[in-house]
Amino acid sequence: MSGTFMAAEIAETGLAIRRQLDGAAERIGKLADELRAGEPAFVATIARGSSDHAALFLKHVVELKLGLACASLGPSIASLYHAPMRLSDAVAITISQSGRSPDIIAMQRAAKLAGATAIALVNETDSPVAAEADALLPLLAGTERSVAATKSMIAALVAGVSLAARWSRDDGLAAALEGLPAILDPVAPPPGDLETALAGANSLYVIGRGATYAVAMEAALKLKETSAIHAEAFSSAEVLHGPAGVVGPGFPALGFAPAPGDAARDGFFATIDRLASFGAAPLIVDVLRHARFPTLVAPDAGHPMVTPIAALHAFYWLAEAVARRRGRNPDDPPHLMKVTRTV
Repeated sequence: MSGTFMAAEIAETGLAIRRQLDGAAERIGKLADELRAGEPAFVATIARGSSDHAALFLKHVVELKLGLACASLGPSIASLYHAPMRLSDAVAITISQSGRSPDIIAMQRAAKLAGATAIALVNETDSPVAAEADALLPLLAGTERSVAATKSMIAALVAGVSLAARWSRDDGLAAALEGLPAILDPVAPPPGDLETALAGANSLYVIGRGATYAVAMEAALKLKETSAIHAEAFSSAEVLHGPAGVVGPGFPALGFAPAPGDAARDGFFATIDRLASFGAAPLIVDVLRHARFPTLVAPDAGHPMVTPIAALHAFYWLAEAVARRRGRNPDDPPHLMKVTRTV
């Protein structure tokens, strides 16, 4: 292991997820029963940064498994503009590692005043967001010292999917989550082609579709903050529009493949092939190795909504290694703080 806090926290993720699945199971089951009985009309999410990527992942799961619209609320609606909202019959889910940013606190308060049931997925349970929620789902990730959130991000993904699995009574999804801790590698893999390619990149696209779109968003953020690489994330359904105009010979395109069995998989690879025909240099994260493209082989969690979580964890190892190879400290990037307090 490299000795960074980021590496240590990536290594601890499997234990943290096991702790959450065991420690929060009863609480999640009770809340799922209440939500099912209450029949909310829609779900709103409140988050920023990596937590907002967890919220985007949750949106995909909620809309597919529960048939409910799920949308992100802009915290400034409450914190800056003080605009009243109509959220009766809604569930507002706040996702936050710290639970202390003023705009997130303000938006959760406004959602409650507007009639929503406020649920908080928070790592720091002594925070205002945790204290003021109608229901708390602690992430139980433990202390996180690196600026780059890793184990708390995976914990937020798992907590959200766990709630959706119990709410929708999807035993297969719940079973896949139960098996997740065992496949999250606690040891960094040896250097590979993707590490070399990313270490030399200055700008790239990160591409996903469906469940992996949120993962692509998170990966792009991590490359920015830990390695100072200008990474932009796109859905494979969008990148062939305006963004493809940037692509030229050798332009890196890091793709997170939808899992086998996901309806988005074939179209995703068709887009990757199209980008390659423009001269792009695809790099793939998938459960299968691809002869045409450098591949980071990630564990198969056995479910299209859980395998992307394992892929993100595998990518975190890669991101930590790339940062060090570029001579950067992923624990303490320039200009960044662990808790960002915005209004």
